[in-house]
Amino acid sequence: VQLQASGGGLVQPGGSLRLSCAASGSIFSASTMAWYRQAPGKQRELVATISNGGIPNYADSMKGRFTISRDNAKNTVYLQMTNLKPDDTAVYYCWASILPVRGQWDTYWGQGTLVTVSS
Repeated sequence: VQLQASGGGLVQPGGSLRLSCAASGSIFSASTMAWYRQAPGKQRELVATISNGGIPNYADSMKGRFTISRDNAKNTVYLQMTNLKPDDTAVYYCWASILPVRGQWDTYWGQGTLVTVSS
């Protein structure tokens, strides 16, 4: 099982980006999926989670500007980010709890995608 994140890049303050993270491999089921981020010199922090049923939860500081969603048929999680600020500059990582076709529930990380907010 692998998670492949994409969609990062350079954006001006106030702009928007949509991140995607696709899980691939022999997947039987994906439970909670999430996005984290790690800014330079800081610890990794939770951005948002989403349940298999599509129920989102956000870190308090992310509410209102970020929207997490998922497509269960594609085993893909998305993060729509709006009104981006320089403080949102970070590497964004996706995370998922997955049951492989053969194996047990386990958690997986994507490789990270860099978001830079700068004028």
